[in-house]
Amino acid sequence: MKHPSGFARSQPDKIAYRMAESGDTLTFAELDVLSNRAAHAFRSLGLRPADHIALLFENSLDFIVLTWAAQRSGLFYTAVSSHLSIDEIAYIVEDCEAKVSVVSSKYSGLFEGLRSSLPALRCFLCGPCADPDIDWKQLQSMQPSTPVDDEVTGFDLLYSSGTTGRPKGIARSFVRKPIDTIFPEPMKVLCETVGRMAEDTVYLSPAPLYHAAPLRTSMVTVMLGGTAIIMERFDASETLRLIEQYKVTHIQLVPTMFVRMLKLPADERLRYDVSSLKVAFHAAAPCPRDIKTAMIDWWGPVLVEFYAGSEANGIALTTTQDWQTYPGTVGRSLIGTIVVTDDNGREVPPGIVGNVYFDSGIEFQYRRDPEKTASAYLRPGCSTLGDVGYVNEEGYLFLTDRAAYTIISGGVNVYPQETEDLLIQHPDVADVAVFGVPNEDLGEEVKAVVQLQDGVEASSAKAQELIEYCRQRLSRIKAPKSIDFRQSLPRTPTGKLVKRKLREEYWPARGPAQPELMKG
Repeated sequence: MKHPSGFARSQPDKIAYRMAESGDTLTFAELDVLSNRAAHAFRSLGLRPADHIALLFENSLDFIVLTWAAQRSGLFYTAVSSHLSIDEIAYIVEDCEAKVSVVSSKYSGLFEGLRSSLPALRCFLCGPCADPDIDWKQLQSMQPSTPVDDEVTGFDLLYSSGTTGRPKGIARSFVRKPIDTIFPEPMKVLCETVGRMAEDTVYLSPAPLYHAAPLRTSMVTVMLGGTAIIMERFDASETLRLIEQYKVTHIQLVPTMFVRMLKLPADERLRYDVSSLKVAFHAAAPCPRDIKTAMIDWWGPVLVEFYAGSEANGIALTTTQDWQTYPGTVGRSLIGTIVVTDDNGREVPPGIVGNVYFDSGIEFQYRRDPEKTASAYLRPGCSTLGDVGYVNEEGYLFLTDRAAYTIISGGVNVYPQETEDLLIQHPDVADVAVFGVPNEDLGEEVKAVVQLQDGVEASSAKAQELIEYCRQRLSRIKAPKSIDFRQSLPRTPTGKLVKRKLREEYWPARGPAQPELMKG
């Protein structure tokens, strides 16, 4: 694995990135020149190694150039979801201590809101812009095409929400390293060792690049000399067409995408040649067994499922063959071992459900949250993503639930606390519980169960009013899709909400009973 600038010298005209819809491309030589210019632009603004920037973009070549510019100039770069509200965006940009933010012209409305929220932030618009003081493209075009004198590797600083609903940055300590060393060990193992990605790789990425896995895997692809094809947005039929057109060898998906492809009419689904596929990575959400079986029947034994997080503290992986032997597993650890404990931190034997830890020796921190960081560790180098499950005698991991009832909708984590905290502020709401319920397409959707104030009538109109109340204040994916009303919610004598009792009413039986969770 080496830096793309090396391939700019050895194969300058090879395409490093291609946008699927527009057909726009970046050769390795063009990527090198543009990322150098952008790196100089950052230096001209006073940014130095270990400083932070924030990027708000759709999937685009401009975004890709900026990530590589930050990477080769030693900056921490935070990619922010464009689906968040302006308050949520401003919180992340402020929390990561970004000195400069670059925003796609597609989000010029959010740009003005960001500038108003954080007046001390240097904000630039990337795209058509009438104001030269905020025109990123103009600033970038004026810079040298050679590397900055103090090239050093930079890193992504991505955000993952906690159970409180507030996003938390996954921080790494800044260490001066050559620019060809940028990714944590789990990503290198996944792509190079397991995925066998190399210069002949054609990787198709249908997901938003502000997510850790798509961003990092597309970058690893070009570090290995391959070509990454980036879809502007996922479309089931178009994904299949692109696989055939470009003879895609590697792809990364979430189960929702499997569902949508399988629901295509048979004549449309089966008319595309997908035989070029060597590996189809999937992660981010549990995949229903019948859906995965149907995909294996269709695509063959190319599915590789992995369990990991933005924290990059470890990775478990299962091949198609292993999954067929142990249906439902997310695999065995590739780095170190998996430890399962009871609630008192005592390790439990195989077959017993408990808290899942990666004993990998890898450490991370939640930015500006030492308490949350400490709670993630069993001991130094042994940390959890907050899930529960069990391992079998052969060391294969099975996840049985998500800690704190995290909702995974379409591969995106939704944390109920933030929605609960908002709804409880509504004058008509006395109590509320938010959790995930089954959704055939998305895996899960957000459900709210509400206890209204005395004298307030429960009705479909009131439910819609509360849904709109959330949609106006949160990103749409966090707002409930439906609301039910109850006379009271189950709470313990100490006032703790027993959400499990509510949630179980909405989930169908899950087959054979799972092993019992061992308490201390």
